[in-house]
Amino acid sequence: MSEKESLNADILIIGCGIAGASTALEAAKSGLRVIVVTKNSNLEESNTYYAQGGIVSLGHDDHPELLKDDIIQSGDGINNPGAVEILASEGKKAVEDILIKELKIPFTRSSPDSLDYAQEAGHSRRRILHIKDTTGKTIEERFIRALKKYSNVTLLPEHTAVDLLTVPHHSKNPTFYYEEPQCIGAYVLDNKSSRVNTIFAHYTILATGGCGTVYLYTSNPRGAIGDGYAMAYKAGARIVNMEYIQFHPTSLFHRDADSFLISETVRGEGARLKTKEGQTFMENYNKRRELAPRDEVARAIYEEMTNSNSSYVYLDLASYAKFDIKKRFPNIYRTCLKYGIDITKEAIPVVPAAHYCCGGILVDEWGRSSLKSLFAVGEVSCTGVHGANRLASTSLLEGLVWGTRASKFIASHFNPAVSYESSDIHEWYYPKKGEEVDLALINQDWISIRSTMWNYAGIIRTEKRLERARADLDYLRHRIEKFYKEVRMDAKVVGLKHGIQVALLITYAALGNPVSLGSHYLLD
Repeated sequence: MSEKESLNADILIIGCGIAGASTALEAAKSGLRVIVVTKNSNLEESNTYYAQGGIVSLGHDDHPELLKDDIIQSGDGINNPGAVEILASEGKKAVEDILIKELKIPFTRSSPDSLDYAQEAGHSRRRILHIKDTTGKTIEERFIRALKKYSNVTLLPEHTAVDLLTVPHHSKNPTFYYEEPQCIGAYVLDNKSSRVNTIFAHYTILATGGCGTVYLYTSNPRGAIGDGYAMAYKAGARIVNMEYIQFHPTSLFHRDADSFLISETVRGEGARLKTKEGQTFMENYNKRRELAPRDEVARAIYEEMTNSNSSYVYLDLASYAKFDIKKRFPNIYRTCLKYGIDITKEAIPVVPAAHYCCGGILVDEWGRSSLKSLFAVGEVSCTGVHGANRLASTSLLEGLVWGTRASKFIASHFNPAVSYESSDIHEWYYPKKGEEVDLALINQDWISIRSTMWNYAGIIRTEKRLERARADLDYLRHRIEKFYKEVRMDAKVVGLKHGIQVALLITYAALGNPVSLGSHYLLD
C-alpha cells in the first residue's frame, strides 16, 4: 500500500495459521472480499506450521463422548460444556471434509485403507491424525496454496497490525459516540515502507495465535508475542483466563536451538523421562507416568530440575522404541542430529517451555467477541474448550472448527448497510522527530520481560513472585510507552508494546485468581 492509502474488505483476517486460513477459505468460497494480513514475509510462518504432533479426530474404537471426557478431565472441569460438545461432535467431519477431501492432506496411514492414529498424553484412545512429525507444516502449506487460487482473497505479508479501528474511539464524527462501539478494521503497518495505513472491514477476525514468546523458554516461533490479545484489550473486548498458560513438558535444550518442540507423540510412543543420572521419575508424580496431563508432567520436570539444580532432564526414546525412529519422527531426528544428538542412540535433553494460552478473547460458539463486528478464532480466542489446561492436539482442530463456523456465520448474516471511509477516521499520528529505533533497547526490554515471566509467572507461582512480576513489568511498561511514542514506526517496536501488555494481562490474571488449578499452579 502506498502512503495514506486505505483498503476495504468484507472481512479482514489478521493472522494466517489454521484458524485464519480456514476462516479465509470458507469466506472466499462464499464470495466475500477477504484481506489476510500477516506480519511475516513467509505466509506460512505461524504456530500451525510448527505443530508436530497432529490433529484430533476419532479413532477406530472411539466416540465423541470419550473425547469430551478427556478434554474436560485435562481442563480440570472448568471447560465450557457447549464448546466442548461442538468440538467433539463437529471435529471429525471438519477434518474429513476440509483437510482430507478438499485439501487432500496426506495423513500417515497404517495400511492403504486405514489412517494411522497416534496416542498422546491425556487421551484414552489412539485418535491423533498426523503426517509423521510435520503435520502442521503440510496443513499450512495446503491452506496457503488453496487461498492463492481465489481472486477475492488479498494476501498481505509483511504487514503488522498495530491497533484495531473502532468507533466511536477513532472517529472524527462526534455523533458516533451515541452508537454502539464497533470494530471497523485495523491500522496496519507496512513493514517495508514504515507507513501505517487503514484497512476498513465489515468484520474483523483476529487469528493471531498465542503469546509464548513473552517467556524465556517457548515452543512458539518468535513472532508469537500476543498481538491479538493486546489489540483486543485496548479496543475494549473482554479477555478471560489469561492465567492459564500451558507449558509443554519437552522442548529441546541446547544453546544453539531456538524454540524446537519435542512432540507429545514421542512420549505417547513410549519414551521415558529421566534425570541426568538416568533414573525415571514420572511414576513418583502420577500413575499415568509420561502420559499424565501436560501441566502435571511439566511441573514434575520443573521440580526435578529444581531439586537437582539442573537446567534440563532427559527424554529417552532410544531405549524403548519398538519401531524405526527415523521413519516415525524424521524431522525430530534430523533436527536433533544437527545439534549433535542421535535420538536413535541417546536420550534428548529437554526443558519445559511456554506452549499455549488457554485463555484469550472471550467468544461464543460462532467466534463473536464482546465487541461488535470483532471475531476471534484459534489460540487468541477463548471458546472455553480447554478450561484450565489444554488436551494435546486439540488446538489445530479448534482453529479449524471455529474458523469455519465464524465464516459461515458471517456469510449467512452479512449486512453491508453501514460502511466507513478514511474521511470518517483519524489518520495515524506520527511523532514529529521519529527517532531511529535502537535495537539494543528493544532486545534488553525483551530479555527483561521474558526473564521476569519465566521466573515469577511461570510453571510454579507464588503471590510474592507474581507481585514482583507486576511491579517490574508495570515499571517497564511506562518506559516502553515513552519509547514507542518517540521513535519511528517499526514492527519490532509494535511487537514490544504488545508484548509488555500481554505479560501484564497474564500477571494480573494470575494475581486475581487465588485458586490453584490446571496450568495456573500456586504454591501458596
